[in-house]
Amino acid sequence: MRSTNRDIANRAAGAVLGGFVGEALGVGTHWYYDLAELRRDHGEWVSGYTTPLPGRYHDGLVAGQLSQAGIIAAHLLDTILECGGYDEAAFTARLDQKLFPAVDGVPVHGPGGYTSQSIRQAWRRRVVDGRPWGEVAGHADTTEAAERIFVLAVLYAADPTRAAQTSRDNARLTQNDTTIVAMTTAFACVAAALVRGDTLDGGTGRRLLDLVKRGRLPFHAITSDGSRPPSGENAEGDIGANFPSPDALIGVGAAAGAALDPAIRIEPAWKVAQVYGLPCAAYFQFPTAYYLAARFSQDFEAAVLNAINGGGQNQARAMLTGALVGAQVGIDRIPRRFIDGLERGAELEAKARSLGALAAGEKVGDVAA
Repeated sequence: MRSTNRDIANRAAGAVLGGFVGEALGVGTHWYYDLAELRRDHGEWVSGYTTPLPGRYHDGLVAGQLSQAGIIAAHLLDTILECGGYDEAAFTARLDQKLFPAVDGVPVHGPGGYTSQSIRQAWRRRVVDGRPWGEVAGHADTTEAAERIFVLAVLYAADPTRAAQTSRDNARLTQNDTTIVAMTTAFACVAAALVRGDTLDGGTGRRLLDLVKRGRLPFHAITSDGSRPPSGENAEGDIGANFPSPDALIGVGAAAGAALDPAIRIEPAWKVAQVYGLPCAAYFQFPTAYYLAARFSQDFEAAVLNAINGGGQNQARAMLTGALVGAQVGIDRIPRRFIDGLERGAELEAKARSLGALAAGEKVGDVAA
């Protein structure tokens, strides 16, 4: 079914606001690796925003606030709305002026009460060492770049190439591990595809690989159709490709397909975090987000709450899941209670809708802070 401009705008806005909701849901329950402790502190089922207990991560924030990942994504969103599109120089200048003065290289410090590894490394190389942007990225193996680039991916969703390349370039500002950037770019490709109206299922990886073979995505594909052996002229793949393999795209279908396969059951659904892994690394986080976003493709609340109740790095998991499910249900089907309970929720909703309008090719007024 062909998507209208209204569909694009609604789904892009849903992805943006869904990401912010997921991030804020994790503030009080972040990084509990002992699930018994999580249940003791926050009850058998976390159903909404929570305030961190004293001595926990993000201590000092209150329920409904964003921590640093959400704050950085908001900086990217504001830059886009101010510029009428993405301007890398404007975004990095905003980080220089608004984020880095509040960071000192210590983890438990900075806006939102915690500064992630890639931002600490970028701050040190940029501020302490005086390096230019383009030379400050580090080897963090996390989803930290993905926690902002979903905003870019859905902005340019109508153009798969631009969505992928812009997201890739933004990720490289702070992370330079090739495999992690490949997984981050693949996430962007998925988010953009969902905004265009694609489904998240076992065939998602194949459909993305079709775009690769048509030269639309910055990956390479060595095999012929149906994973048959490559022909002689394609035996080395595309030497101009950005990443060592297309596996980051192919893996999407495996995780999403598992969620929809009646012979594979993970009950309750939050236990998928234990199947794929609780830690922060991208190779634990992305498959879990794909699984939850496919299983609860039309149920935003179930998706993000199962992400949160899985423990561990549940904040990133819920942020990524929220963006993917928001892209499927659209902004109007995100439960109102999550928007009303979010600090500056009405403002973030308006900004998400403005980005949705940009994604649909419309001009918008200045709503940036």
